[in-house]
Amino acid sequence: MDYLAGKETEFLNESIEKVLLSENPDEKKTILLVDDEENNLQLLKRTLRGKYEILTATDGKKALDVVSEHGDDISLIVSDQRMPEMSGTEFLKQIAKQHPDIVKILLTGQADTDIMVDSINECQIYQYVLKPFDPIELLETIKSGIDKFDLAHNKTAMLKDLRELFYKTIKSISSALDAKDPYTHGHSMRVTLYSLVLAKELGLDDKTLEEIETAGLLHDIGKVGIPQSILCKPGKLTDEEFEVMKSHPEQGEKIVKKIKKLDIISDWLKTHHERWDGKGYPSGLKGEEIPISARIIALADTYDAMTSTRSYRQALSHDVAIEEIKRCAGTQFDPQLAELFIKNQDKILAAKENPEEYYEKYSYLKNSMGIKF
Repeated sequence: MDYLAGKETEFLNESIEKVLLSENPDEKKTILLVDDEENNLQLLKRTLRGKYEILTATDGKKALDVVSEHGDDISLIVSDQRMPEMSGTEFLKQIAKQHPDIVKILLTGQADTDIMVDSINECQIYQYVLKPFDPIELLETIKSGIDKFDLAHNKTAMLKDLRELFYKTIKSISSALDAKDPYTHGHSMRVTLYSLVLAKELGLDDKTLEEIETAGLLHDIGKVGIPQSILCKPGKLTDEEFEVMKSHPEQGEKIVKKIKKLDIISDWLKTHHERWDGKGYPSGLKGEEIPISARIIALADTYDAMTSTRSYRQALSHDVAIEEIKRCAGTQFDPQLAELFIKNQDKILAAKENPEEYYEKYSYLKNSMGIKF
């Protein structure tokens, strides 16, 4: 674990350095100029020539096409207000929704209070510049706007890197936990995968998918405090040993509750061994008293336990495990979730046989948040 922590710290330091120090300080930023008057457009181009990469458009609709093609490269837009078909504020409102990080400057020949208020509130305008403009002053405004873009962009990149580091650390902890017992290699990833299959079939929202994936990876974190002699015992546990093993859900809750971002899933870790009929542990919750995410993880956890070889028995077949889930629906398991699991057993079996491939397909953290494990 010390080695893992050291590698993650090294990754963090490299990420922060990469974000805060420009990899190519001489790289020119791209600016889009939008004006229907050719003379104004040429004056703007002369003012900025040699300092920035310049894109141009003569009206709002054409400018939207330019942004559609080059939006990820554009740092700042200078747009006239009065243009045919689409005003500057109408154009920039759409840009604010599509590319909120792009800095926006509005040029206008009228000191209209309504336009000023609208541009600030709805378009997130950085500066409102009256015509005729002083080229030197406009150049300084653009330079400060580019500085603002760099600051916001670097902050966003840094937060993304830190979030990626956070989830990489969770994945590392999950793998380290599974490594404590050679018979549970890949267990946490498979439990997470089966849980995501069920969660997506239920149509759960993105926030819940993120939390279920996190909880699945960490559902056994409480076992970090269970002696190896109990975890890997080849025979049946004694009553005393089983009581020690049963403490891992509460231990898991205590561990993650101390981490602000994980506090919401702490209850799920505590309750993933509760039963629908109230005969589970540690609290004897029953039915919908158990959080749905914990009910999902409990079902996925049991299926993986049954279909994996353990120190005390060989793996059961998929078909035998499915029959056991049918038998325990309404007692051990939420009957509706059990029915959904059985209905999607072909997907579950395919995921079981190719967990790495299917985890790539179902991972919310990877596919929706861009986390690279």
